Amino acid sequence: MDFFEAALLGVVEGLTEFLPISSTGHLILVSRLLSIEQTQTHKSFEIVIQLGSILAVVALYYKRLIRDFDLLSKLAVAFLPTGLVGFLLYKHIKSLFSTQTVAYALIIGGAALIAIELFYKPKTKRISGVDRVGYKQAFLIGCAQCFAMIPGVSRSAATIIGGLLCGLDRSSAALFSFLLAVPTMLIAVSYDLYKNYNEFSADQTISLAIGFITAFIVALVVIKSFMRFISRFNFAPFGVYRIIAGAIFLWVVV
Repeated sequence: MDFFEAALLGVVEGLTEFLPISSTGHLILVSRLLSIEQTQTHKSFEIVIQLGSILAVVALYYKRLIRDFDLLSKLAVAFLPTGLVGFLLYKHIKSLFSTQTVAYALIIGGAALIAIELFYKPKTKRISGVDRVGYKQAFLIGCAQCFAMIPGVSRSAATIIGGLLCGLDRSSAALFSFLLAVPTMLIAVSYDLYKNYNEFSADQTISLAIGFITAFIVALVVIKSFMRFISRFNFAPFGVYRIIAGAIFLWVVV
């Protein structure tokens, strides 16, 4: 993988991490189109550059993360299911990284987003503001996040759907999803680096840095734009996109 490919994958990561369309899935699919072999090193690259996107959340919401201990406690509770399942099934999760898995997960997840929006009733009393999310709701959203370990499902999609089913409004579900990404990805990336740090050569470390920085910059723009979009529209367009993207890759790539 050259530096241009690293930067391109960084852009893809930054664009897709917080949209409910699966960043990991798109990284796998784009890597396949670029004929980049899915080695252990490349799989770790795809995971580590996600930290760049996550730090964009920290940069935008650091005051809330630092000052609101109650919110931090709820994020810790929400992380518990994913942390436990991820620790127990780490090797099995890695074996799922394939274009076929991604394609089917994109289609199924897209249908789920559309279905949720068909039954969503904005006029009913909904939780507005992440500070009003309860511990039970945080835990259930964390359980929903476990499905995102399947490549193509999308961590954002899983947690947003979980939030909507738990009674959050769209903006609150999206913001809680963003904030939950911080402990989830920090721990996931740290664990992956601990397991595979010796896989990276000097040149690969530079590629990793390029992808990381690119993802951070792009994610800053995407987060702000996505929150504005959700304040006016719903998640159905992302469901339609997922179904089309999944069908195309089943036809062209798989």
